[in-house]
Amino acid sequence: MSDRKQRATGSHRPEAVTPVPARGTHTHLPPATRIEFFSDAVFAFSATLLVVALEVPHSYPELERTLWGFLGFGMSFVALALIWSTHHAYFRRYQLADRATVALNSILLFVVLFYVYPLKFMTTSLVDVVLGLHPERRNEMFRSRDDVGRMFVVYGLGFLAVFGCFSLLYRHAARSASTLELTPWQLHEAQMLQRHYLMMAGVGALSVVLALADVGARFGVPGFVYVLIGPLAWAHGVWSERRAPPASA
Repeated sequence: MSDRKQRATGSHRPEAVTPVPARGTHTHLPPATRIEFFSDAVFAFSATLLVVALEVPHSYPELERTLWGFLGFGMSFVALALIWSTHHAYFRRYQLADRATVALNSILLFVVLFYVYPLKFMTTSLVDVVLGLHPERRNEMFRSRDDVGRMFVVYGLGFLAVFGCFSLLYRHAARSASTLELTPWQLHEAQMLQRHYLMMAGVGALSVVLALADVGARFGVPGFVYVLIGPLAWAHGVWSERRAPPASA
């Protein structure tokens, strides 16, 4: 293995030596790196932050209100789990441990720790509005229509930052194609995923712009923008598939 590839993958470090796989493990998967272990710890702490604010109920009515609160927690937990799954998939594809990867991954983890707060607030307020729960708390959550717009700005900035980091990570992987010895199809996949997450970050940016421009913030227009991700991802997938090299290439 060349010195350049060793530096990029982190295999020049003693802890990066591939261990003998245990019985029952998937031997085709690369070994977990210290980056992944640290990242998993941060994601676990982020999941803890989602639920740590829930207080132990002191009466049955309080218990009932707390159980309804788990709807918002469940939605935010699913979103966090999807972000973790995206992170996990990246490091299963590319065992990069160079400085650029460490820097981008650190920024991503920092953003995730920040993102859990607007994520939980967004899902909690959504559940309250849709199900009509806790009407007495609405004046506390939103003092005015301006607060609704600011909520979408904060949430959109977090969404933009998270998926912008993923796009930059895949961009870095594509630029490291020769070091990683990627096939033409694997390079195409990295470039496709870079565009995919850049598109998602763009939807977050559009939501922020609409919220700042006060375009229907009171009625959740900046939030409905995220519905565009589905059709845009489908169209981009079809476009990318037509330009993909043979899988055997």
